[in-house]
Amino acid sequence: MINITIPTPDVTITKQDAPELSHIYGFTDFHLISREKGGIFMFYNDNDELLFVGKARKLRPRIKKHFEDSVSVIKNHRNEVTKIEVCIIEDAVHREIYETYIINELKAKYNVDKVFFK
Repeated sequence: MINITIPTPDVTITKQDAPELSHIYGFTDFHLISREKGGIFMFYNDNDELLFVGKARKLRPRIKKHFEDSVSVIKNHRNEVTKIEVCIIEDAVHREIYETYIINELKAKYNVDKVFFK
């Protein structure tokens, strides 16, 4: 049996109600997320319910794309996202394993691929 532990987030940013600075859907701290490193990211709502899990070779551009893209899985649910957690994971195979594990263990609401719990 393989024992997988969900990694501790390296960066957590939260939505602000009335941000004064430039923002994307209320998030002003995107600069804290690495532009060059890979990893996994998790979107949460107000109730700390996991909405979506994703992985990326370059985290910041990929996360921003979810808020700007017209084909994103969460395009109709962007306003629900109030917290983003990011875990730096450089190895692509490890990212794949963690993403699949977290989607199924925490039952991410809007992930449609890699779902075994339905």
